[in-house]
Amino acid sequence: MTFRLRLALIVLALGLGVAAGAYALAPTTAHRSFTVTLPTSATAPVSGRLLVFVTDAKTARAAAKGGEVASVDTNPFSPKDATVIARDVGRLEPGQAIVVDGDTEAFPQGLSQLPAGDYLAQAVLDTDHSYDYNGRGAGDLLSKVVPVTLGNAAVPALVLDAVQPGRDPWTASAKAPPGMQDMLTAARPHATAIDFQSPALTGFWGRPTLMKGWVLTPPDYDAKSSKTWPVVYYTHGFGATAATLTAPLATVWQAMQKGQMPPMIWVFLDESSPTGTHEFADSVNNGPWGQAITAELIPYLEKSYRMDARVNGRFLNGHSSGGWATLWLQVRYPKIFGGTWSTSPDPSDFHDFTGVDLYAPNANMYRKADGTATPLVRDKGQVIATFETFAKLEQTINAYGGQLASFDWVFSPRGADGRPVPMFDRATGNVDPAVVAYWRDHFDIAYRLKRDWPTLKSDLDGKIHVYVGTADTFYLDGAAHRLKDTLDALHATSSVQFIEGRTHFDLYVEGDDRQALLKKIAWQMYAVARPNAAPENHP
Repeated sequence: MTFRLRLALIVLALGLGVAAGAYALAPTTAHRSFTVTLPTSATAPVSGRLLVFVTDAKTARAAAKGGEVASVDTNPFSPKDATVIARDVGRLEPGQAIVVDGDTEAFPQGLSQLPAGDYLAQAVLDTDHSYDYNGRGAGDLLSKVVPVTLGNAAVPALVLDAVQPGRDPWTASAKAPPGMQDMLTAARPHATAIDFQSPALTGFWGRPTLMKGWVLTPPDYDAKSSKTWPVVYYTHGFGATAATLTAPLATVWQAMQKGQMPPMIWVFLDESSPTGTHEFADSVNNGPWGQAITAELIPYLEKSYRMDARVNGRFLNGHSSGGWATLWLQVRYPKIFGGTWSTSPDPSDFHDFTGVDLYAPNANMYRKADGTATPLVRDKGQVIATFETFAKLEQTINAYGGQLASFDWVFSPRGADGRPVPMFDRATGNVDPAVVAYWRDHFDIAYRLKRDWPTLKSDLDGKIHVYVGTADTFYLDGAAHRLKDTLDALHATSSVQFIEGRTHFDLYVEGDDRQALLKKIAWQMYAVARPNAAPENHP
């Protein structure tokens, strides 16, 4: 959840909302279309999900402050500010043009419902169907941003004449904080790529399936030493990939180098997949990712590096979707890991699934019992997106790979068509109680703790550490409260802490230090692995 929505929040802060006056004119009534062409200069046919984005021209140009409007895109934090038109493209030949109807698949409304006036439009061919996960990616085809006037007879033409470049993981993005490039350069010699083919996942999918990420060794690491180092297994939130993991890697390296964090080996794991995040769960849809990490990848890494292979030498850390993944791994495999420090985890108790009780009679994701809309995203106390608008935008962009569809791929049973059975109906919001029962029995962490505590206690007690903000952007503090209540009722030794006023995106901040919480967590882990160590700079 974290990566793509963080970008959206930045966009929101820049003021790309549509001005209220933009909709004062009467809407157009006839269906409108675009023609989208693959130029003859293209070297091969292409396919994918074709997306056309349309936004109010005056508002977009004002946000650009007199500069060029470089792109037109949607914004999950304000999903109704741009119209998204979509259709699948099976094969588009060089020189071929296709017509995209502006009303067949569109969100939040078709072009015929927009008022006459001036707009800007851009087409993107999402060649690998990953737009719902992390937006425009390497190899996607883009048109220029073109002006469009709704209300006249002209058919707007868009040409897919540009290719989205790839991202160098060791080059800081334009939005990175100052000094990030120097940090990346310093960390790079101490990082090694993981490119491990999993036998279990390969067998599940029937094709070579890789586990990716990075191993970061600490400043005092010596491969020839008899010494071993504690290991932290870290995974990311929704929208990130192995390429974006280098930024937190560089942050950890600098902190270890300065003595602000203890010397440990960090394994940064990519949990992205074509279906969203697999969250290292053993899923009937995504495959046995939990088995792959615990029975295959960890033994492989421990043979390759001077890792502390004791239970109290292996730790877990992750935020958001990564927070759920690490919390799940600890509960599911308590004999493997010595503790998880999970921050802002996705719902760990399905009685509060971002504010919705999935177990309630006639549960609905879109509407509360009183008929009001269910909020999904908030900022500074203000609701800025509802569950319904978020879900329908996601479905328009693609049928899979988005945050909500990702939950189905992880948690749901497999349907007769070979795809996961949706937990809720995207048209009505109605929850399927049979699917929820499957979710509960397999992946509701609080339910699992209650059901299995007598067998889990000896290996799990004292190992669960959770942090979440009281103003979490996605209402994830609600499920965390329920998890704490469950652990307390079991008389478990655990730590679930709520940081007053913090959101999903500033949880780690203290003063000028944006990673203060991570540093505290690292020292807590080190104290478990090396209880007799007492560095002078230990917090």
